[in-house]
Amino acid sequence: MSHPSTARRRPRHTGRLAVAALAVAAAVIPLSAPDPALAQTTSSALAAPASAETASAAIGTDLVHPSRNPVVLRDAPRKLAVNYTYKGEEHTLDDFLTASKTNGFVVLDGQDVVLERYVGADRNMRFQSWSVAKSFTSAAIGIALDEGHIRSIEDPVTRYLPELKGSGFDGVSIKNLLRMSSGIEWEETKGAPQLQALAQRGRPLKNFAARQKRGWKPGSRFEYTSVNSFVLARLIGQTTGMPYHRYVQEKIWKPAGMESSLLLGNDSSGDNLGYCCYYATDRDFARFGLLYLRGGKANGKQVVPASWVRRSTKPSASFNERYGLHWWLGGGGEKDYMATGFGGQHIYVSPKHDVVIVKSVTSTPGGQIDLEEAFTVLRAVAAEVARTRTK
Repeated sequence: MSHPSTARRRPRHTGRLAVAALAVAAAVIPLSAPDPALAQTTSSALAAPASAETASAAIGTDLVHPSRNPVVLRDAPRKLAVNYTYKGEEHTLDDFLTASKTNGFVVLDGQDVVLERYVGADRNMRFQSWSVAKSFTSAAIGIALDEGHIRSIEDPVTRYLPELKGSGFDGVSIKNLLRMSSGIEWEETKGAPQLQALAQRGRPLKNFAARQKRGWKPGSRFEYTSVNSFVLARLIGQTTGMPYHRYVQEKIWKPAGMESSLLLGNDSSGDNLGYCCYYATDRDFARFGLLYLRGGKANGKQVVPASWVRRSTKPSASFNERYGLHWWLGGGGEKDYMATGFGGQHIYVSPKHDVVIVKSVTSTPGGQIDLEEAFTVLRAVAAEVARTRTK
């Protein structure tokens, strides 16, 4: 099915809770930019700003329109005194935000915005999601499954994408793609930058996916693999008859009550990336967290099936109890979970405390993310929100 693009241009995971770094540029885009594809980009490798023209040519994007009935987020600021202990040392929330070079931080108590802080940014800034996008892709898979476009996640992906027959993906279940156990021979720190470089040059990533080789038995262990998420995004487009970005618009972005438009990265050949590159405001990222906190409901309507919200945010395999279906899990009986991206992008959800927290950065100076510390501090924030709540 052909579709127009509104803004298209050419342009190993080793630790249990470490997310491999992409050695590529991070970007933020002002909503007021005359061309929605223009971005001010900072290279993590060179630490030097690029021009807007260079950034806009780096990767293609599709425009996703917002809801006409946005979910209301009420301004209700209050003081939060947050302290936490990590590896035997005491820290404050400010310590964490400063050390992680946080540019955007939003805390929701239900639909009340109790804390909103920006450094070198503002609430109208679109932040680059990096791998936070993977959790959106998971939501889209859950909806497509519920609508009958996908028969079962136990099905081999090649049932729907025959182009992958003969590749390392041949016979691999959709479930094993979702839980990062595809068996593809892959090292994230090398593979992810290669994916991004190809996308920036406008090369079809479907061809890259079809060249992947089998490295180990699918479903036998965990290996964080961004190309899995690209295949899932392509699966959405092929099974629904609707381009991935349009499916996200009609099934997630609009019905979930997003207030601002979204830019969604593509490879300029017709496929959205799915593993990264959602350019959105922190408040809309928070609305996505709120959607999951509310069991997949927004504005009184079921958007993501409640059964999928439950299934995707609980352990998906005995070989990694800290990962669901494209969601990271806090563990320890807390039942909290998080969408996480390179450099410290987070959408954290605490069902226990009825809290959503979004953390964004505009540059990515670090390497691997210490998710254990992130869970520790965000749990402390959620507990403080609950403690200070007026009944």
